[in-house]
Amino acid sequence: MLDSSASPQLEKPAEGPSPSLSHGLKQRHLSMIALGGVIGAGLFVGSGAGIAAAGPAIVLAFAAAGTIVMLVMRMLGEMSAARPVSGSFSVHAENEVGVWAGITSGWTYWVMLCCAVAAEATAAGRIMHSWIPDVPAYGWVAAFMALFCAMNLSAVKNFGEFEFWFATIKISAIVAFLAVAVLGVCGVLGHGGAPGTSNLTGHGGFFPTGGGGLVAGLLSSVFAYGGLETVTIAAAESDQPSRNVASAVRTAMYRISVFYICSMALIVTLVPWNDPRLLSGGPYVAVLQRLGIPGAADIMETVVLIALLSAINANIYGASRMAYSLVERGQGPGWLNRIHNGVPWRAVLASCGFGFFAVVAGVIWPTTVFTWLMDTTGIAVLVVWVFICVSQLRMRARLEREAPQLLTVRMWCYPYLTWTALSAIAAVFVLLATSKGGTEQLVPSAVLLALLAGAGLWKQRRGASGG
Repeated sequence: MLDSSASPQLEKPAEGPSPSLSHGLKQRHLSMIALGGVIGAGLFVGSGAGIAAAGPAIVLAFAAAGTIVMLVMRMLGEMSAARPVSGSFSVHAENEVGVWAGITSGWTYWVMLCCAVAAEATAAGRIMHSWIPDVPAYGWVAAFMALFCAMNLSAVKNFGEFEFWFATIKISAIVAFLAVAVLGVCGVLGHGGAPGTSNLTGHGGFFPTGGGGLVAGLLSSVFAYGGLETVTIAAAESDQPSRNVASAVRTAMYRISVFYICSMALIVTLVPWNDPRLLSGGPYVAVLQRLGIPGAADIMETVVLIALLSAINANIYGASRMAYSLVERGQGPGWLNRIHNGVPWRAVLASCGFGFFAVVAGVIWPTTVFTWLMDTTGIAVLVVWVFICVSQLRMRARLEREAPQLLTVRMWCYPYLTWTALSAIAAVFVLLATSKGGTEQLVPSAVLLALLAGAGLWKQRRGASGG
């Protein structure tokens, strides 16, 4: 609920990044950081579960989710261009809604990114173990965590350069896949000729699993888009925050939508939705095998590994900067508020530590603690999107009254598309609550949100009373 008493005066936007943080990121770094955090195993492998659930209709599910993401990112781009800060949406929520909103959205996102790091490191360890069995998977996980912890403790420009090249490799792989798949659709590659619409309308039709399958596919696709918000967190450490974040948000959201939607459309055109290879090896491998590409599984396994490592790197960065922003504003343990060479090193260590704890939980308590952690973060991205929508509604109105010159990026058809996005997110919550297994995912998430919101309200009231 909105805190009507919270009516902050408009703060003058920073001319550059916080004096405590470095500013070594360039425009090209920002764009790749956004793509690095969101493109991972979820696209290359996990999307197979969405296809199995929805059939060819997964294209509509990804298109619908992509539309919501584009609207949310446009809102976030508007706010971040007007006030580029390391805490991004958490800072905007605190200023526009209340302290409790900043705490809830910020720490929820931190937990989500740390758990994503754990899941990605675990998957990368399994791939390496399959290649080099003499080293156990947990040994590779520990090595990856140490490597990327060290990478994030170095100067931010080194992190940005590393992430730029990692993300470039996996994006190049996606572009190459799209080109090869188009040749397959045209009948140039493959032994069976052009598939036409046989896989789209056959095997039960375009909606083979009905409305329930489409809902499952929609939920899967929504969660696949999580992570784009990291680009606005990184904006405060770029050389020209306002200009760079506007450009990065624009290019990132379009590229992600094209990569995801086009990939899904080509996959379900070339391979039957009920082909078991979609789940066993992943949809990208299934397409390459169908087209007779030699070594398809090995090629995609290498790409997936690179995608995982890139995502680990980007998510540690995003988590550490969000944690630092929160503690700098007094919304977390003060001992994390330490900077060395422009890097919040204690926040980096804490983020890596929590991620490694989640990895250990996956080994020791796979069906209890680890499952609870993963379920807790399942709807985190939806919660963050809600706060972004509400914050943008209030911030836009205030900016138009007090400083319209700061609106260098404007949300389309304000406020109508903002309300449309908010309604769509609410509908996703309803679908999740009424879907099979959705309640199990919502309960732990609700517990975490209640604890964070309660702590935030207590802190807000204590501050208001001067305690």
